[in-house]
Amino acid sequence: MHGSPQALRVTMGDRVLVIFGPGDITRQQTDAIVNAANSSLLGGGGVDGAIHRAGGPAILEACREIVGRIDRLPAGQAVATPAGRLPARYVIHTVGPFWNGGKQGEPETLASCHREAIRIADELQLASVAFPAISTGAYRYPVDQASQVAITSSAEALEKAVHVREVRFVLFDSETFTQYTHAARAFAASSSLRTDLIHDT
Repeated sequence: MHGSPQALRVTMGDRVLVIFGPGDITRQQTDAIVNAANSSLLGGGGVDGAIHRAGGPAILEACREIVGRIDRLPAGQAVATPAGRLPARYVIHTVGPFWNGGKQGEPETLASCHREAIRIADELQLASVAFPAISTGAYRYPVDQASQVAITSSAEALEKAVHVREVRFVLFDSETFTQYTHAARAFAASSSLRTDLIHDT
C-alpha cells in the first residue's frame, strides 16, 4: 500500500457512494464490511485472511456453522456473520468470480456479489456497508472492468435499498483507487450526479 489516503464521494440524493483508498477495510466503522471470501468460507489470503485475523475466531465459528448448513457458498451469493473484534457490526461474505476472459458470466456474477451484499445489509436494517475490490487479486479480474461492474451494480442496489444510505469502497492500493474513481466519475457523469473529493478515513 502506498500514497496518501483520498476519497471521492458520489451523491445520489440522500445516498452516497464513497471511494476511499489506499485503506484498510478491517478498520472501517461502517455497519458492515464485505469479505471477498472463497466458497469454503474458512478463510484464505488477501482481504479474506486479513478480516479473519483482525476479527478473531468468532467469524470463523459463524462461517463453519453456515457451511454446516449449505456446504459451500456459490459465486455471486452472500451471507452475513457477526464481525467479532472488528469495528463493524457484521461481515457479509461473498464469493467473486474467477476471471476466464469475461465470456463465462463473470460480469453478471460480480454484479450479483454487490447486489446480494447490499440486499443482505438492507435486510439487517444497516445504514452503511464497505466493499473491497472483489475478484481483482488472486481471481485475476481486470481492475478497470471490475470497477465499472462494482460501481454500477452497487449504485443500482443502493437506489433500491430502504435502510442502506452509504456504500463505501475501501481499496488497498492507489492504483486500484484510481481505477475505481475513474469508474465512479464515469457513472456520475452518465447519471448527472455530483462528485466531490473529500477528506475521509
